Amino acid sequence: MRTLKLICLTLILSLAFSACQEPVDYSNAISDGQYFHRAQNRVTEVIIHDIFSPPVAVRIYSYASLAAYEVVAATDPANYASLMGQLNGSEPIQMPVPENVYPPLAALAAYYQVGTTLIFSEEKMNEHRDAVFAELQEKGIPEEVFEASVNYGREVASKVLAYAKKDNYHESRSFPKYSVVNQPGTWQPTPPAYMEAIEPHWNKIRTFVLDSAAQFKIAPPPPYSTDPSSEFYKLAKEVYDAKQNATPEETAIAMFWDCNPYKMNVKGHVMFAEKKITPGGHWMGIASIASAAAGKDWKGTVEALALTGISLNEAFIACWDEKYRSKLIRPETYINQYIDEDWVPLLQTPPFPEHTSGHSVASTAAAYTLTQLFGDELPIVDSTEVAYGLPIREFKGFTQMAQEAAISRFYGGIHYMPAITEGSKQGKQVGEWIWKKVSTKPDRVAMLERR
Repeated sequence: MRTLKLICLTLILSLAFSACQEPVDYSNAISDGQYFHRAQNRVTEVIIHDIFSPPVAVRIYSYASLAAYEVVAATDPANYASLMGQLNGSEPIQMPVPENVYPPLAALAAYYQVGTTLIFSEEKMNEHRDAVFAELQEKGIPEEVFEASVNYGREVASKVLAYAKKDNYHESRSFPKYSVVNQPGTWQPTPPAYMEAIEPHWNKIRTFVLDSAAQFKIAPPPPYSTDPSSEFYKLAKEVYDAKQNATPEETAIAMFWDCNPYKMNVKGHVMFAEKKITPGGHWMGIASIASAAAGKDWKGTVEALALTGISLNEAFIACWDEKYRSKLIRPETYINQYIDEDWVPLLQTPPFPEHTSGHSVASTAAAYTLTQLFGDELPIVDSTEVAYGLPIREFKGFTQMAQEAAISRFYGGIHYMPAITEGSKQGKQVGEWIWKKVSTKPDRVAMLERR
């Protein structure tokens, strides 16, 4: 009897204690953008591991960020407008938000779901997601809220993945490979790996905002010539001389913005790859750094990632359209044939035609978007490449960053100057068009619809 009374007393006290406990406030479990930075960094690591090409990499970033952003728009429609319905071929996501959803967790779940689906090494993403989710559960998010939030995020992700499935990417995997054209002035595979040209049909990928891949055609390269008095020869000689006379600062700039996921090293008879971040990965990293520097909360961070991803995606489609239209010979090939057969560029030549410079187009488009979001006087300490053995570089704003990224291709010996100047023009046109056609602000969307 005494034992029974003791058990009853213990039970009563336990229930009373539970009733008096205050519910855990988990509202700030995710307040800033750090969890999204971490998720994106993991995507970058997996993209490098799986060796995705620069155009494919930005496709992964853009859809993952779009999925997270759609949760932002659905859970805060007064301040954020959905992009689905504005983007080419998309339809609004009409799905009620459950009352017990914790929005930032749902957005994070959507990001992980899309990011994991679009890469190869799913186990690496799942491992990271599970560790992050376990960390968040320790912050007191109730089990039913956690489950509802993750499920809602995955439902939004499924809508974005259905949209992605119709962008012609999967069909393009079976398109014919590029056939090298044996005509003077056309692109040829370059040493040391002599890789085949990548993504020759990328202009057939559905755009998010551009009317077509060819909407912003830029000036073609100068007429090809081997005459030492010709403009083309002088452009090649300019690249040659730049490498021969490079300053330490110019070399540092070239190395910092290399971003070549295909770099091959040769030692004796052994060839091995050196895995690096892509240009798109670098700029998505910059978007993360800028969001933190500007003190953005998780919503503002996701907005910046989504718009930057879209800008990069459009830039690569526009650039690749021109690359496989002009099919221009790379400086390394030309210089070896007509100026110096032993010359090697500072950077390894990537495996696709020369005109225009992908980094110039993409960097300028991304910089334009980030400038619209944060202004062009936000100091940026770019530490994106620290994990890959390079130092930080400090910048006064995004325009300066884009200009340096563009000229780095000339210092690196992989582009003639017109590819950089025309590429930068094309990138600005892409950025301006995106900002003109879509918006994340409800009042501006209403204004655009009235046009």
